[in-house]
Amino acid sequence: MRLRSFGRPAAHPEAGATSSDRSDRADRSDRDGTPAAVTSAPAPVEGRGPRLQHALRALAVFSAQLLLIVAALVVVGYVLGRLWVILLPIVLGLLFATVLWPPTRFLRQHGWPPALAAALVTVGALALFGGIIAAIAPSVADQVGELADQASGGLQELQGWLTGPPFNLGEDQIGQAVDQAINSIQSNAQNIAGYALTGASAIGNGLINLVLALLLAFFFVKDGPRWVPWLSAQTGSRAAPHVAALSHKTWSTLSDFIRQQALVGFVDAFFIGLGLWILDVPLVLPLSVLTFFGAFIPIIGAFVAGAFAVLIALVSNGWTTALIVLAIVLVVQQLEGNVLQPIIQGRGFNLHAAVVILAVTAGGSLAGITGAFLGVPVAALIAVIYRYVRDELDGRSPEVADDGTRPQVTGDEQGAALTREPAPADGGPEHPRG
Repeated sequence: MRLRSFGRPAAHPEAGATSSDRSDRADRSDRDGTPAAVTSAPAPVEGRGPRLQHALRALAVFSAQLLLIVAALVVVGYVLGRLWVILLPIVLGLLFATVLWPPTRFLRQHGWPPALAAALVTVGALALFGGIIAAIAPSVADQVGELADQASGGLQELQGWLTGPPFNLGEDQIGQAVDQAINSIQSNAQNIAGYALTGASAIGNGLINLVLALLLAFFFVKDGPRWVPWLSAQTGSRAAPHVAALSHKTWSTLSDFIRQQALVGFVDAFFIGLGLWILDVPLVLPLSVLTFFGAFIPIIGAFVAGAFAVLIALVSNGWTTALIVLAIVLVVQQLEGNVLQPIIQGRGFNLHAAVVILAVTAGGSLAGITGAFLGVPVAALIAVIYRYVRDELDGRSPEVADDGTRPQVTGDEQGAALTREPAPADGGPEHPRG
C-alpha cells in the first residue's frame, strides 16, 4: 500500500537535482522519445560601461535641448526689446479696449453706428480721467505747502532725537554730514541734470505712447469684431481654428485681469481711504486714487501705495497715526489677498506670486512704470499660450472634434463668437465667415 503525505507541498522536480541528474534525465528522454523540460537561462548582466554610455548620451541630448531653449529665449528677448516701441502701444491699446468695449457694445446693440459709439465712449473715458485729475489737483496744491512745513519740523525733531541718547551725536557731526550731502549733490549736478532730461524724455515718450494706445483702442473697439475673422482668413484653414481659439483666450484673459484688478483696487482704495479720513490724514483723495491704480501692478503697487500713505501720516500726524495707518493697510491687504482675490479670480488667472514679482520687475526694467503695469498681463498671456500648446501636445486639439466639426470664428455688428462648422471632407481650404 502506498502512503500519501498531507500538509507538506510536493517539492519541485528540479529542486535539489544535480547536473548529473539533469543529464541522466536528458539521456532517458532521448531514449524514450519524450521531450525534456526546457529551462530558461539567466539573462546576461549588462556591464557598467554600456549603462554609463547610455546615461552620458541622455545627458548630452538633454543639455543640447536646454541650450536650444535658452538660445530661443535670448533671441525672443532680443526681438521683443527691439520691437518694444511698437508692441507697447498695441498692448496698451488692447487693455484700454477691454475697458471701452462693454459700453460700446451696449450702444451698438441699441442702434448706434460703430464709429460713433466708439468715439463717444473714448471721449467719455478721457473726460472721466480728466475729471479725476481735476478733482485731485486742488487738494494736492492746497496741502503740499503744509506738508512741506510739517516735513521740515519733522527733520528738526529728528535732529534733536539724534543729539540725545542713545546716539548723543554732536551738532557739528550732524552739520558735517549735511554739508557732505550738499557737496555730493553739487558735484553730481551734471548727472542729476542728465537724469532730469532723461526723465522728461521718458515722460514725453510715455505721452506719445498713450496717444497711440488710445487711437489703437478706438480702432480696436470700432472694428474689433472684424479682426479675428480677418486674421483667421489670412492664416489658412488649418491654423484658423487655433488663431480663433487663442484670440478668444487672449481677450478673455485681458478682460478678466482688468475687471479683477479694478474690483480689488476699488476695495483697497475705499477701506484705506476711509481709514485715512477717520484719522484726519491729509491728501485722502489722492492717496485713494493712487491705491486704486496701484492695484493694477499686483503686489508691488499695493506696497508702494501703502508706503506713501504711511509716510504722509508720519509727516503730518506723527508716529502713532503712522502705525495705525500701517496696521490698516496690512489688514486690508491680507483680506484682499486671502479672501477677495480667491473669490473673484478663481482658477482662471493662475500665476504664482514669484512669477508676478518677476514679471513686474522685468517689465519695469524694460519700460519703467508702464512696463511694470504691463508685466503681469503679458505674463498671463504667455501662460495662456503655454497651456494651449500643452493641451495641443496632449491631444486635446480643437481643430476637429469627434463629431466631425471644427471651431470657426464669426464676426458681425455686435461682436465675434466661436461656432462649430462642419469640417471639409476633402481637407480643402476653408475660410471663416466674416
